[in-house]
Amino acid sequence: MKKNRVCELLEIEYPIIQGGMFHLADARLAAAVSEAGALGTLSPYAGMPDKGNPVDNLRIQIQKIRKLTGRPFAVNILLDLPESGLMVDVLLQEKAGIAVTAAGNPGIYTELLHSAGILVLHVAGSVSQARSAESCGVDTVIAEGCEAAGRIAHDEIPLFPLIPQVADAVKVPVIAAGGIADGRGMAAAFALGAEGVQLGTRFVAVDECTAHPAYKQAIVESDDSGTIVTRRGTVPTRSLKSRFIEDLASMERSGAGKERIEEFIGSKRAWTAQISGDIESGDAYAGSSAGMIREILPAGVVVRKIMKEYQDTLRCNESLSLFE
Repeated sequence: MKKNRVCELLEIEYPIIQGGMFHLADARLAAAVSEAGALGTLSPYAGMPDKGNPVDNLRIQIQKIRKLTGRPFAVNILLDLPESGLMVDVLLQEKAGIAVTAAGNPGIYTELLHSAGILVLHVAGSVSQARSAESCGVDTVIAEGCEAAGRIAHDEIPLFPLIPQVADAVKVPVIAAGGIADGRGMAAAFALGAEGVQLGTRFVAVDECTAHPAYKQAIVESDDSGTIVTRRGTVPTRSLKSRFIEDLASMERSGAGKERIEEFIGSKRAWTAQISGDIESGDAYAGSSAGMIREILPAGVVVRKIMKEYQDTLRCNESLSLFE
């Protein structure tokens, strides 16, 4: 495949980025993705023992991935977390090459990261957020639609209307995220102006992911209506349907207050589903692409499969010239 701006910037073979899933994106998964020619991403919270320190864990994960691969990898930094500054310090000290920032003002750390030669990819859920990120000097914008797993932008803009509007609004490369699980979605995103894709849910259902087997199987068994967005007061979040999620949605429909909802959710629901495997009692994040995922495969196979599907889609759609 001819390299585009995303491949050249990130020094990767294929313009595919693995999402920085909170509890799941550890060194083993990220290394497997990077070794396949895509870009693996680490989460400071992945691979961390219960009640561990995410700052210390991030350092451990960076050191682990460097033993597993010599290829580029990224680190996901959520800017609204109190430890974000300490995590950026770890990136500087460990000389990490790429940061993916989200959930906050990209202007806080971009200049500092650039001063250390670290590239910055920022997640945006709207045109205004993308423009703001570009004005802060980020290297690429990840345009994320409401089809994505976990926390989504408040405006809840679907990906396909979002991509061309963001691509028209900024000059930096655009990476599409949310609801993409195969090469057909990649081809569609590229047709709309993206130069890369980020996948999360597809990389949960792989051999190298630390997710509980029950969580992976729940994704495989999902269908087109298998996920739902709950508002949680102020944070819209997409998850697999479960008893917990149905009860939460019912509380929201009945007008339950923010404090009551937060009390019901508690602090361990995501861990309960994703690591412990109790899907019905926990919060199993999944994008709307879950219904497209039918098997658990090695991460490298997923990357190669996506690229083959992408090329096959381009060849099949030569028939579009019929309407010229």
